[in-house]
Amino acid sequence: MQFFKDVSLSAFTAGFVAVLVGFTSSVAIVFQAALAFGATPEMVASWMWALGLGMGLCTLVPSLWLKKPVMVAWSTPGAAVLATAGAIGGFSMAEAVGAFMACAALITVSGATGWFERVMNRIPVALASALLAGVLARFGLAGFEAAQTALPLVLVMLLAYLAGKRWVPRYAVPLTLLVAILFVAADAGFTGARVHFGFAMPVWVQPQFTFAAFVSLALPLFIVTMASQNLPGVAAIQAAGYGDERATGGEAGIPLSKVITLTGVVTLILAPFGAFALNLSAITAAICMGPEAHADKAKRYTAAASCGAIYVVIGVFGAVITGVLTAFPKELVAAIAGLALLGTIASALTAALQNAEHREAAIITFLVTLSGVVIASVGSAFWGVVAGALALLVQRLGKPSSVV
Repeated sequence: MQFFKDVSLSAFTAGFVAVLVGFTSSVAIVFQAALAFGATPEMVASWMWALGLGMGLCTLVPSLWLKKPVMVAWSTPGAAVLATAGAIGGFSMAEAVGAFMACAALITVSGATGWFERVMNRIPVALASALLAGVLARFGLAGFEAAQTALPLVLVMLLAYLAGKRWVPRYAVPLTLLVAILFVAADAGFTGARVHFGFAMPVWVQPQFTFAAFVSLALPLFIVTMASQNLPGVAAIQAAGYGDERATGGEAGIPLSKVITLTGVVTLILAPFGAFALNLSAITAAICMGPEAHADKAKRYTAAASCGAIYVVIGVFGAVITGVLTAFPKELVAAIAGLALLGTIASALTAALQNAEHREAAIITFLVTLSGVVIASVGSAFWGVVAGALALLVQRLGKPSSVV
């Protein structure tokens, strides 16, 4: 099989780091969302089964089929919205599942009609790059902020990363992760993992469709998933050179509309088991699509495929893997994410600021996105693009129109 010929240690490590970062940084929010609707322990395990399987298959299969890194994740801001709305609104799990299915239907329509991709194609490259840089920079900052509570660990990881970049650049991230694990193990820094061996079992919940749940759950979930997840996800794909022909130099890129349609359909199928929303990834995509994952751009799909395979394992052995991954110190996770994203952040900022005509609009997009501001339950990624587009529009008032 071609995958085993193309995969490398750095690619597999990138896939593992993507899972580690994506899972441990937000799994607690997913648990809160499930509990907000009165989930039993069996239902929580079912959510992990559905989400792990959904993310894994939507990442693994397209990556192997297209030979390009397709990265799909759960909607973290969507989980936050559900946790809040569920606690306030008193919705049942059946009503929540109905809302998940309604949201999935809206995502499927947005992908099948191609309207979302058409909107993204009209956003200048500078603004899309600034959006991506703003999203990723928060993780870069968090990586160094971890030094406040784990200074020795962060210093050791930084030194290992710099040494790796100097002498073995392809393996800088795997080396850093290995050194961090050994350091934490020697310091007895791993938290007690609650490991329960056994397969995760799916639990079917009969959906109940209500207007109140559609307005309070489905619509907000759809909006934040598209604006705060799919929007920067597309930006990550374009910045890595896997977008449309403009970004790939004529080579066929990742079919964005088809992938978004796939996430909607899979969410629709798995929603009764707890898959609330699947979408394009931005943070973990940047980890698997950069040169640190593989020196050969044509072989970086192996990093995404590795990530997808690990997600499938998480789905099947939900309780076991959840316990193991959550045993990693949060400072280790934050630091490895920040270091793994340094190259992508630098590339995105370079692309955002190199065009003098778009520079001011790009820096506004970057700063608004980086701020993390949330307005009307919609995250800063959306408002960053809005602010940058508004700045660009004002700059062009009264000037002859030009093709972006």
